[in-house]
Amino acid sequence: MGIYVINKEDGEIGAHDDIGVHVEGVIVLDNIGSVAQACAMMLGVIYVLNMTYPTELKYSFEYIQKVLLKIDGERLSPKVLALKNKIFAGL
Repeated sequence: MGIYVINKEDGEIGAHDDIGVHVEGVIVLDNIGSVAQACAMMLGVIYVLNMTYPTELKYSFEYIQKVLLKIDGERLSPKVLALKNKIFAGL
């Protein structure tokens, strides 16, 4: 599961031919406007397909979902709560 970005041949920063989401090697969404939108769409794909977060990225996805997007944010795992407190203490 992941996001792919196909850059234009001229190598200009921010110029992409395609941005999309793939799951197990299959492209499930393509022609997404930005990497940020692709991240949001990937969370939607995970939710719709009732998938679990990848083990190595579990806490990253939980932080995005619960802290940044404020979806089910009142129930944080101890690791994500500690990260949230560290980040917001520095503001």
